[in-house]
Amino acid sequence: MIARLRTRDVVRALAALAIVLLAACARHRDVTVITFWTIGREGEVVRELLDDFERAHPGVRVESQQMPLTAAHEKLLTAFAGDSLPDIGQLGNTWIPELATLGALESLQPYLDASKSIPQDDYFAGIWDTNVIGGTLYGVPWYVDTRLLFYRKDLLARAGFPRPPRDWSEWKRALAAVKADAGTGNYAIFLPLNEFEPLLNLGVQGPDPLLRDDGTRGNFESPTFRRALDLYVEMFRRGWAPPMSNQEISNVWDEFAKGFFTFYITGPWNVGEFRRRLPPDMQDRWDTAPLPGPDGPGAAIAGGSSLVMFSNGTHKREVWQLIEFLSEPRQQARFHALCGDLPPRRSTWNDPELANDVHARAFRDQLERVKPTPKVPEWERIAQQLRIASERVVRGGESADVALRDLDARADEILEKRRWMLARNGAR
Repeated sequence: MIARLRTRDVVRALAALAIVLLAACARHRDVTVITFWTIGREGEVVRELLDDFERAHPGVRVESQQMPLTAAHEKLLTAFAGDSLPDIGQLGNTWIPELATLGALESLQPYLDASKSIPQDDYFAGIWDTNVIGGTLYGVPWYVDTRLLFYRKDLLARAGFPRPPRDWSEWKRALAAVKADAGTGNYAIFLPLNEFEPLLNLGVQGPDPLLRDDGTRGNFESPTFRRALDLYVEMFRRGWAPPMSNQEISNVWDEFAKGFFTFYITGPWNVGEFRRRLPPDMQDRWDTAPLPGPDGPGAAIAGGSSLVMFSNGTHKREVWQLIEFLSEPRQQARFHALCGDLPPRRSTWNDPELANDVHARAFRDQLERVKPTPKVPEWERIAQQLRIASERVVRGGESADVALRDLDARADEILEKRRWMLARNGAR
C-alpha cells in the first residue's frame, strides 16, 4: 500500500513538473532572443541600458557577450567563416570596410529611411561618414573617439603662452619656449614612437587624401603629408620631443605630473585617467585643446565604434529597434556617464553633464572637423607601416624623401589585391 502511494506521489510530481516545463517553453516561444556582441569596457556597462530596453520591449530579450579587444577581430572573422555571427554587434569603424566587403553586414539605409529617431544631420559628419562604404550605410555611430592636445596650463603660461596654440606657427613658438623653460631632461611634448596616431592626425591637416586612385595606392608623398612629417620630425630634431616609446617611461600620468612633458596628443579615455591618476593639486593645472592646424584649428581622425546588423541574423526588426534605442540622446548621455565614451550626436552634448565638463569642450569643438580613415580593409596594415617609416626617420636618420617613397611602395604592395579586384570587376 505504501509503495503504491509513493508511486502515485511520484507520478503527480512528474506531471506537475511537465506542466511547468511546458508553460516555460510556451513563454520562451513568445520571446524573441537577439544576440549582441560587444567589445571591452562598453560590454561591461551596456547591460544596464539593455535591461531598460527589455522592459520597454517585453517580447524581446538581448543576450550580450563581451569580447576582449585583442581577440575581437579574429573572433568576428572566425564567426563569419562558420556562419555564426550574432544579430547585432559593436564594430570598430576601421573594421567596417572589411566586414562590409565580406558581405557580413546588412545595409541599414532602408531602416534609416523609415526611421524618425536617427536623424543623420544630428551626427558629426566625419564619424557618420566612417559608416558609409561605396555609398551604402552599414553602421550607426555608437560613440566617437578623436585625439587632441592634453597640456599643462601652468607650464605653458610660465613659458609665456596664456592660452593653447591654434595653428602650427604658434605651436612651434610655444614648443620652443616650453622646452627652453623646462630645462635639461624635460621636454615640450611626448610623441611615443610606437604609436602612429600622432603623425596620422597631423597628416590629415590638408586637402590631400592619405590614399589615392580610389584607395588603391599610397599618397604619402603628397604635399599635405610631407608637411606633416616635416613638423613631426622637427619636434624631435629640435629636442622638443624625446625619441622614446611609451614603454620607455614609467607611465604618462606620473611623467605629465612631474613636468617631463607639457603637451600630449591623446583621446577621451584619458580624461577619466587624468582625473583619477593625477594628484589633487594637479587637477586645475591641466586642460584639453583642439589640435592646431597649419592655419588655424585643425582636423583629426574620427575613431570609435558603431552598431551594425549582421546579414545572417533572423531578427532584423528587433535589432533595428535596439539600434534606435541605444542611439537615443538620453541613452547616449547615460552611456557617457557610465564609461566616458563621447556621443556622436550633437544634441546629446546639450546634456548638462557634458555641457559643463571643462575637459570635454575641446572634444565637442574638434568633432566638427574629424575625418574618416581610408575605407579599405587593408588600412590597419598600412598604418603600422606608417609607424615603422616615421620611426626610421626619427631614430635612424633616414631622409623624409626616402621614407615616404618607401611608405608609398609598401602601401601599393599591400593594396595590390584591391587593385586586381577593382580591375576585374570593372572588366565585367
